[in-house]
Amino acid sequence: MVIGMDDRHPIVVVGGGAGGLELATRAGNTLGKSGQAQIVLVEKARTHLWKPLLHAVAAGSMDPAEHELNYLAQAHWHHFQYRLGEMIGLDRKKKEVRLAPTFDEEGRQITPPRAIGYGTLVIAIGSVTNDFGTAGAARFAVPLDTPEQAVRFNHRLVNACIRADAQAEPVRPGQLHVAVIGAGATGTELAAELHRTARQVVAFGLDRIDPEKDLRIVLIEAAERILPALPERVADATVALLRTLGVEVRAGARVGEVRADGVVLEGGAFIPSELVVWCAGVKAPEVLRDLDGLEVNRLNQLVVTPLLQTTKDPDIFAMGDCASCPREGYPAPVPPRAQAAHQQASHLLRQLRRRLAGQPLEPFVYRDFGSLVSLGDYSTVGNLMGFLIGKNLFIEGYFARLMYRSLYKMHEYALQGGGRTFLGALARQLSRGAEPEVKLH
Repeated sequence: MVIGMDDRHPIVVVGGGAGGLELATRAGNTLGKSGQAQIVLVEKARTHLWKPLLHAVAAGSMDPAEHELNYLAQAHWHHFQYRLGEMIGLDRKKKEVRLAPTFDEEGRQITPPRAIGYGTLVIAIGSVTNDFGTAGAARFAVPLDTPEQAVRFNHRLVNACIRADAQAEPVRPGQLHVAVIGAGATGTELAAELHRTARQVVAFGLDRIDPEKDLRIVLIEAAERILPALPERVADATVALLRTLGVEVRAGARVGEVRADGVVLEGGAFIPSELVVWCAGVKAPEVLRDLDGLEVNRLNQLVVTPLLQTTKDPDIFAMGDCASCPREGYPAPVPPRAQAAHQQASHLLRQLRRRLAGQPLEPFVYRDFGSLVSLGDYSTVGNLMGFLIGKNLFIEGYFARLMYRSLYKMHEYALQGGGRTFLGALARQLSRGAEPEVKLH
């Protein structure tokens, strides 16, 4: 089945993450609304949640339902079309994206196998967890790629606490221990958030659990320090705070195996844990490895030129975590960060306009504005690059927390505008007092 297009130039965006959805929304508001192009977003999920929030969902400090954005409604409001489906192949000669069929929870087919034609294709399918083939990781460790996985981890955490409180025997050593593998931003933020939320869960009548004795969080990092991609001063401040919370930090520790009862480090050391979450690395989805001859690197990322065009096909662009984009003056490509996806979405919108007008395209230039790490209610630390004073600025505390929150508000504003962003924030604030501060189911 091939889905037809009208006479407008068809721009298909595959992937509704932060960058892809922002591009589809802004292109719909301009090119789609004015009739210059037909904008189509292909996405396998029904709702969007900003990926940097997944650690809060996993810890239970955020209800995903309050922050999810419905793709079908977003498409209706912003003049683009939403197609439910997962890309499984590409026919560059026919200029078609092939989609797998979709099914509901009962196994009934929702959409058949089909193809969508394109004039310009933008691939923005993000990244998935890379467990590097570690024994037992795929079976026993929970990744944090999707809201469903984050909710799954949270349910396991709450169930583990209820189970420990209800059993006849005392809490076993390791029974309420959590091992977080990977001390990048996600793993570090999760460790800090779990320290607070796990204690809040126990406080709701689970009085047979002693939080100080029974709860333990271990943050494991293969590099010599946590937050290896961030400045050392940020990492040092974060380690100091984590240790005051009682979070055990194990840097320079490589995981050899994940088991049902814990983690085995290379060298034989064993860390008992009831729950293991894997935040140690990312790669692009496997579908890109053999996508009708497009060039990929060892992480399955599509190799693109500075124009964000794939090296083998100028009609196909890639952006965000699934793209390997060269960065002038740096040996490594543009890093897989939310700010990079946001900048590429803005850049590609301008390039799509130029492409429709027959004008030459301009190269993408990444600007690093710094990094912020949220440690829940305890603190926020980070660095701003060239902020106001022309040099790196280390920040922490209340000001850093405001900056961190503003990143999400900027994302909301780009997708929903000022009115809906304000109303959404107001509604969440008003409902906060009527619900527990932590998810209990």
